[in-house]
Amino acid sequence: MSTTNTQTVKVVTADPSGLGLFGLAMVTLVASSQKLGLTTGFAFLVPWAIFLGAIAQMIACVNDFKHNNVFGATAFGAFGLFWLSVAASWLIKLGAFGPELAANVDGKQLGVAFIGYLIFSVYMTIGAVETNKMLLTIFVLIDVLFIGLAADSFGLGHGWHTMAAWAEFLIALVGFYGGAAATLNAHFGKQFLPLGKPFGIFK
Repeated sequence: MSTTNTQTVKVVTADPSGLGLFGLAMVTLVASSQKLGLTTGFAFLVPWAIFLGAIAQMIACVNDFKHNNVFGATAFGAFGLFWLSVAASWLIKLGAFGPELAANVDGKQLGVAFIGYLIFSVYMTIGAVETNKMLLTIFVLIDVLFIGLAADSFGLGHGWHTMAAWAEFLIALVGFYGGAAATLNAHFGKQFLPLGKPFGIFK
């Protein structure tokens, strides 16, 4: 008769939210500066989209999966891949992959992608109701951002572009606060910056 012993090994990883939210805040701050007319061009937006918008959030995604945090991992992963796609779109428009691709750019295709991400963001907003008010605020602003981006891509008027620009700027501000809260609360082992309690509607 043989016996089998099962050993469980727990790997402890830190909460990656501080890094993920900082990445989101940085890329939306830089991108909104262009939409608001404070800066011009796309060339210097690309590095921030790739390294902060994409890579930082993908690192947070992987570590949230290790935390068994499906909501956080899905959010960081989806938006990390979003910014990687946006960076690639900018590079195509700038001609980095050749004049043939640049000549075939159709902004309405981006509009379709923005609608897809709006659908994603809406159901993530419902989930954010049971996380904290900081994250809920970010998702509501992301909803507004994608509505504005989609409408602007389909040529429905410059007002939609302005709405998207301000929504993106506000995402940056709230993201900086959320990143600071996630980092300092964990660092001090107490609530240094409040995030706001969940509403408790669905749980």
